[in-house]
Amino acid sequence: MKRPSDAEESLFQPPKNLSSCPAIGACRPLASPPGSSYPSPVRSLPRKFSTEQQLYTAALRALMRRAHSIHEMRQYLELRAEDEEHVSPVIARLREQNYLDDARYALDYARQHANSRRQGRFRITRELRARGVPDIHIDTALEAVFAETDESALVRARLKRHLRHPGASLDERKLASLYRTLLRAGFSADVIRAELKSLPRGVFPDPSESSGDET
Repeated sequence: MKRPSDAEESLFQPPKNLSSCPAIGACRPLASPPGSSYPSPVRSLPRKFSTEQQLYTAALRALMRRAHSIHEMRQYLELRAEDEEHVSPVIARLREQNYLDDARYALDYARQHANSRRQGRFRITRELRARGVPDIHIDTALEAVFAETDESALVRARLKRHLRHPGASLDERKLASLYRTLLRAGFSADVIRAELKSLPRGVFPDPSESSGDET
């Protein structure tokens, strides 16, 4: 068998440094988790802004994509500010212009997640707290939303979706699974049990065993 020439062998050798790559970044290694045979993409750091006006413009762009709580916006800006002293003035400006309002944010969030996603008050409370919304705004929002939204009807809608397949069995295991699913969705044990009792079989787990899921 003919031995390949030095020129031919060089075609199969990796470049020794990036300067020998045909294009900038073409030979950049991909990060992979230990033990993985597949490369994973490297997330780039967010762009930094040096002036208060640039940071304000970045905040407006973020608000055009979706609403933010004050806490979320502060975190977003702190990651992008070269000088963190610019963050508080930008937050103050956005609040003054009514672009940031935790009371409105909590109300809109609670209404959307109750009516569109059929979530209960406990789940909505957890998620709003995780977004840094003060409890006073959360409580006011939930009181307004669930004054006009029947929580039992939300549970019935979820049960109807889970049991829409013909011949779905309602044994003890299935009912226990439904119970846990509804608890995770943020509904109270009393509301869940009341609705499950209306189903053909009434075998339920003890709500005290899962009471920790409601907080």
